[in-house]
Amino acid sequence: MFYTAPTIVVGSAIFVTMFLSFFCAVAVHNTIHCPVFHNKFHNKIFQIILSMSYGHPVSNFVPGHNLSHHQNTQTTKDVMRTTKMRFKWHFLNGLLFFPIIGLAMLGNDKRYFEAQRDNRRPIYKQMHLEKVVLNTYLICLAITDLYRFLLVIMLPHTFAKFSIITLNMLQHDGCDDNSTYNFSRNFTGPILNFCCYNNGYHTIHHLHPGWHWSINKDKHESIVKPHIHPNLDQPNIFVYIWRTFIWPGRRVDYLGKPVVLPPDEPDVPWFFESNETYSSKGDYFD
Repeated sequence: MFYTAPTIVVGSAIFVTMFLSFFCAVAVHNTIHCPVFHNKFHNKIFQIILSMSYGHPVSNFVPGHNLSHHQNTQTTKDVMRTTKMRFKWHFLNGLLFFPIIGLAMLGNDKRYFEAQRDNRRPIYKQMHLEKVVLNTYLICLAITDLYRFLLVIMLPHTFAKFSIITLNMLQHDGCDDNSTYNFSRNFTGPILNFCCYNNGYHTIHHLHPGWHWSINKDKHESIVKPHIHPNLDQPNIFVYIWRTFIWPGRRVDYLGKPVVLPPDEPDVPWFFESNETYSSKGDYFD
């Protein structure tokens, strides 16, 4: 089969768009931890715009990520915990983390926002506004040209969601959940961190999630690196993915020992114990 120049150009453009959509997903992550603007109204508008670039309401990041994952990392209250994945072939743990965890997060988000609706919390109204604008935007695009909509909009958005959620598997699986510093894996490559706003430095982000992303590298070097096990600083994320899930593809901890999984337990609800939060920035919508 021969590929014409236009086909190659279109394919390359879609490939680039997929990664640009992922970079937008990282921007969503940063925004729900540390709002971009001082003015609350400006941040609400910015979240609507980000929702259209990411393909999902930005406010939906708060329950699964800020509250469930950050406050209860790798416990039964963490809906994103990597210990849910128990396939013997580790490749499947990486490949299927997104659909399995994503489905659990949808249920988690639904129950959380029902609780926020009943408590008349402002985040419920903001999430609803983002959803209405996003869905209207997507429907208009789909009506205009369904084929291009699926190829240029939905495919990149799906890739972005797959990547941002699967990162949790890369960052936390096989780490020491009880350690002050060895609970998370970092990816220190300069190109990755330039494109993804220093989000490779994950340990410092967990220790101080409300800090602005621009200082993560310096703070990692001064606060985390002197104490963390060197195996938890990985210089190349793609090499790590290949070695972990492809070849040799063994599920080992950061010391190279087989991962010992805890008992398989259901998620523990936490929805009425917490309200919306933007990390150490406080309750942004209040």
